Amino acid sequence: MDPKSQVLLRNIDLFNGKVLLAGLPADELLCELPSAEGWSWHAGEFQQLSQRFSERCTFSVEAPSADYAAGVLFLPKSRELTEYLLQELAAKVPTGIVFLVGEKRAGAERAAKQMAAFGRTSKIDSARHCQLWRCEVTTKPRVPDLVAASKVFTVNSKEESIQVQSVPGVFSHGRLDLGTQLLLECLGDLPSGHYLDFGCGAGIVGSFLKQRYPDAQVSMLDVDAFAIYSSKLTLAANQLTASTIASDGIYAAPKQLAAIISNPPFHQGVHTQYETTETLLREAAQHLQVGGELRIVANSFLKYPPLIEQHLGECTVLAERDGFKVYRAVRRQ
Repeated sequence: MDPKSQVLLRNIDLFNGKVLLAGLPADELLCELPSAEGWSWHAGEFQQLSQRFSERCTFSVEAPSADYAAGVLFLPKSRELTEYLLQELAAKVPTGIVFLVGEKRAGAERAAKQMAAFGRTSKIDSARHCQLWRCEVTTKPRVPDLVAASKVFTVNSKEESIQVQSVPGVFSHGRLDLGTQLLLECLGDLPSGHYLDFGCGAGIVGSFLKQRYPDAQVSMLDVDAFAIYSSKLTLAANQLTASTIASDGIYAAPKQLAAIISNPPFHQGVHTQYETTETLLREAAQHLQVGGELRIVANSFLKYPPLIEQHLGECTVLAERDGFKVYRAVRRQ
């Protein structure tokens, strides 16, 4: 059981009614709270939850509307996303009772101050390195507009220019990160066919691929519903068409790809996470056609080349700058 869920169960009398659990972990909490419902934006956690609680979970960027007795936000890592989610719950929970639970080192006290903008806030419990806060909403906000909350900026390369619409919670919200900038310089001379932008975020790489190779089929995959939503906004802003896939990993990607292009994640919250990228490197060959290419950008200190060569083939460095390297490998057989 996740420590945050344990803190809720220490105070179970507060959550016996029809409660909306926003961003809940994929654990046993819904078993212990049989009247509760889950709202998730993480494709992997939603898949696990929906296998057991198919009628009690929603995958969306918007909170479902219902006669909830309370809403509980499991603290996300992004301050901007926290603000959006707290406003969404404060606006939609009819009783105006909103709880926040999160690790202290992940910023629970900071988030409680954000919640205080909506009403009287108090700490209920502190245990398992987590904190539980309660807010009685006295200033009911409007339902937030996610499009209006997006940050719009332009990214230019030597040959292309796209407008990006980044919504709260998306990686490198509102700006082009250095890794992606370097990767965009290494998109030339790709084999023709179907391209995958793995970990698409706001859709920058996938949009550049579609703009540079208009006849190519482009798919964009991310674990996060807010990233998928942002990618769709970016595609629409540039009159581009591509497929989007919500998935927790490469397993859901198409086969016979001509190229997999990625600025893969290696951080999740306050914890380091390599599993998603390592799985990508181990299984990329299963999704590439013969002659298909993997091109990824990563921090220079990450030891990815041996893994690439073990599972795909010779790994070369296409570019290096600002602590990042772009790696290339080709499926030979």
